Amino acid sequence: MNDYEGKNGKRGRACVVVLGDLGRSPRMQYHALSLARQASLEVDIIAYGGSEPHIAVLSHPSIHIHTMTQWPKIFQGLPRIFRPIMLLLKPIIQFFMLLWFLCLKIPSPDVFIVQNPPSVPTLVAVRWASSLRNSAFIIDWHNFGYTLLGLSLGRNSRFVSVYRWIENHYGKMADGSLCVTKAMQHELAQNWGINATVLYDQPPEFFHPASLEEKHKLFCRLDKDLRQPLGSGDCVSGGSLGMGNYELNETLFTTQVGTDIFLKPNRAALVVSSTSWTPDEDFSILLEAAVMYDRRVAAVLNEDDSTNEEFLWKEISDGKQYVYPRLLFIITGKGPEKEKYEEKIRRLHLKRVAFRTMWLSAEDYPLLLGSADLGVCLHTSSSGLDLPMKVVDMFGCGLPACAVSYSCIEELVKVKKNGLLFSTSSELADELMVRNG
Repeated sequence: MNDYEGKNGKRGRACVVVLGDLGRSPRMQYHALSLARQASLEVDIIAYGGSEPHIAVLSHPSIHIHTMTQWPKIFQGLPRIFRPIMLLLKPIIQFFMLLWFLCLKIPSPDVFIVQNPPSVPTLVAVRWASSLRNSAFIIDWHNFGYTLLGLSLGRNSRFVSVYRWIENHYGKMADGSLCVTKAMQHELAQNWGINATVLYDQPPEFFHPASLEEKHKLFCRLDKDLRQPLGSGDCVSGGSLGMGNYELNETLFTTQVGTDIFLKPNRAALVVSSTSWTPDEDFSILLEAAVMYDRRVAAVLNEDDSTNEEFLWKEISDGKQYVYPRLLFIITGKGPEKEKYEEKIRRLHLKRVAFRTMWLSAEDYPLLLGSADLGVCLHTSSSGLDLPMKVVDMFGCGLPACAVSYSCIEELVKVKKNGLLFSTSSELADELMVRNG
């Protein structure tokens, strides 16, 4: 796009609206960057704080971030009897807060671009603001909000029915719509009366395969966290293996000799999965696949349950290599079910598989993907019509991806071309054996 002249001949201006954590909304961050870089617009972002956005967004002189106050956490712990009241009160407060920012806190934009979901009260507030400020109103459909609400309330809930009506009604009032898949485009056209343009996610330039130097520096920064087990010990940190060299010239995966950096020949295979720890990602599939991998490798090597894990870890520490490597799963992300699954991981006691959970900076996350051996995506979609951006990021880093199969995932993952699909934990375990054997 070329330079854009906005109202009164002044430089054009856009407002990107996210009723959520901006740091966890990469697509909207990339929209802001594209508008500022390619269209040469001044860009205001209205969003909640929480996680740090990428440095490219924070440092761009034409991007201005306006942070709203989060909904107080004290209300999240109220008894269930108050839930209907909160379902009504929360969007009303958010509505007036949004109007304050959209109409008074920022200069008048030429266009509002709003992320959906959430739909309520976001679409209502942005529609009102666009009318009051004579601005265009664009919706970026990532998913359907009513399907996400249905996960917690049930599809037959009256709240879900009202939510869907509002989402449909105000969705039709937009001046334009973007969406993430052809399947969603078809659904919007056939059942909602909305014409949307498919805009597939693309990884930005900072998602790329990591060099050996980048890998070594990353593993140095993460070394302390990577050596800390979820439990008493595991194949990466337990026993004699935990007595490794903590100097900066050696990590769990790399060694530096002079100016040369080498990958360790008996290093663990690094598997990365990013999750929001929500019900639409069944993390138990990954845990069951890890258990199956551990048992299948033991069976192939004719080991029995009496094989001492400390002895096995000592052999690995001394440099012994096996046909099937250890697996280190690094699970990144924040979310409500994280502690529940961490407790399940602590009870596994696997010999050749270890887990780490962490939250990485927006700069380190692409480097981790670019340093890994395999990516796993457990996203299934509440609507069956959106695509996981995490897989797009994996492909940008040259990382092979295994993803859960659902209705439209093949718009992104082409089996045996750029990734693999699985439906059960057994199928994922099969792919782990094939990839690492």
